[in-house]
Amino acid sequence: MPFALHYAQHISRLCERYAEALAEASYDAVLLHSGSERVYFADDQHPTFKASGHFLHWLPVNRPEQMVLIMPGETPVYFQVIPPDFWYEQHITLEDWVAAAFERIPLERSRDALPLLQRLLSAKKTDKARLAFIGENTAFAETLGVAPSACNPTALVNALDYGRAYKSEYEVASIRKANRLALQGHTAARHAFEDGGSEYDIHMAYLQACGMLDDEMPYPTIVGLDEKAAILHYQNKRRSSGADSQVLLIDAGCRVNAYCSDITRTWTRPGTSELFKNLVEAMEALQTGLVARIRPGMPYPDLHRAAHEGITNILLGAGICRGSREALIEHKMSTLFMPHGVGHLLGIQVHDVGGRMKNASGEIQPPPEDYPTLRTTRMIETSQVFTVEPGLYFIPVLLNPERNTARGKLIDWEV
Repeated sequence: MPFALHYAQHISRLCERYAEALAEASYDAVLLHSGSERVYFADDQHPTFKASGHFLHWLPVNRPEQMVLIMPGETPVYFQVIPPDFWYEQHITLEDWVAAAFERIPLERSRDALPLLQRLLSAKKTDKARLAFIGENTAFAETLGVAPSACNPTALVNALDYGRAYKSEYEVASIRKANRLALQGHTAARHAFEDGGSEYDIHMAYLQACGMLDDEMPYPTIVGLDEKAAILHYQNKRRSSGADSQVLLIDAGCRVNAYCSDITRTWTRPGTSELFKNLVEAMEALQTGLVARIRPGMPYPDLHRAAHEGITNILLGAGICRGSREALIEHKMSTLFMPHGVGHLLGIQVHDVGGRMKNASGEIQPPPEDYPTLRTTRMIETSQVFTVEPGLYFIPVLLNPERNTARGKLIDWEV
């Protein structure tokens, strides 16, 4: 089905979900605010704007000062703020299938929403005391007469964040398209690497293949050659030639309709050691095997534990670690090589909200004590979208302190 039908169903589903959440939290309506631009300290330049996830859940418009009013039983109202401006392009283009889902009210300034908001609430026999506001700029909410206690009310936000783990067909279709687009970029990045490109060259090849700017990416690309691949969120892009590099790790995604993809790949050159090539193949097999294990009703931490079991087997099989499997498990050796979680919820945010929520009331399911970095602890259910990304890293800051410890004796430092 086309995006148009998917989106109409998505909005209908959101209306139902919000009506339930508002009733449970004792509110009659909620105003979602996309956010406001900020400037750097003592400067007139501002960071790239990023609309809030709660707003983007309804409307794929990444612009400041936009608002959506949700009143159960009514068509959602979109206050489309387009200031008259000759410094910057302010036009907002909406697909017809997006515009059809809203009552659109054009404004030149966000504060112009106040009398219209009052009129809409009065027509619904609702006063501002039962209007909630979700957004960062609570000072703006106060100018609209929203009570401070109704700004980002915990009970309402918890219910909405918990529900965001369950994706509509529109959301899944958007993520699929973002994945297909990212794969084009990954193919171009691999070719740039094989042609001897620098980290910067590889990064630019990725952007060009995706047809995107840096600011449009869901997160900064991670492009690490050789030893830089051991830095989990490596942020730089070296300009020096990569002609002699043997390994590329690239972690990069794309964004479609505000929804993200997140793909990590490791590539090697023909001269790379057989040991390392075998490790890459073993990790690919592990990842495929983990995906095959996924079933509704499976706790996500079980998937994480299975990843560590697989890493343990790989370390032993490759001769990187020695001793018995039981000894490696007892000393938690796999955590030295995979210090991160096996994955996370994916959606409007790369690390989407609600990953550790036990229920819509906001109770938290903490990660296992042995794996404190695991971002997702929920039960796996249908309609969820999450990543499965086991990793095997050789990180000096983690390994070197173990050279003279009991754990270190289980590592073959000569490999």
